[in-house]
Amino acid sequence: MAQEENNATQEQAQQPGFSIEKIYVKDASLEIPNAPQIFTDRTQPQVGIELSNRAQVLDEGLFEVAIKVTVTSKIEDKTVFLVEVEQAGIFQIRNVPEDNLDMIIGITCPNILFPYARETVSDLIVRAGFLPVLLNPINFEALYAQQKQQAEAAAATATH
Repeated sequence: MAQEENNATQEQAQQPGFSIEKIYVKDASLEIPNAPQIFTDRTQPQVGIELSNRAQVLDEGLFEVAIKVTVTSKIEDKTVFLVEVEQAGIFQIRNVPEDNLDMIIGITCPNILFPYARETVSDLIVRAGFLPVLLNPINFEALYAQQKQQAEAAAATATH
């Protein structure tokens, strides 16, 4: 009987596993370099958004994944505001093949983090006295495929 329980425990230990250990704001900044004068300008600003993500191994089966969102609002050459948010999470990913691991880190984890980053960005902008900027959903699967394609192209040109 004890042998059966031991085998069941070993089988469970070999099963693929994914869990969220912690989600947190790793870094957040807000700059309004032209305040207070910028608040009197009624010109419609242009908003630019940049997004990047990264991952690092913390321990066996434990990964920190972070997405960084930068939102810049400008009127002509004057910056209205600049918001940077790095939203991170610690994820436990065990017994997953390497190909699947890359996809989980590049697609699943950023999809989990993005709503939190979106909320933090919007909250900072509203607290600064501006209308909210709502970030559109991001297709992390397409972004992952694009990054993988670029890496393969770079590797192909490096070998020639």
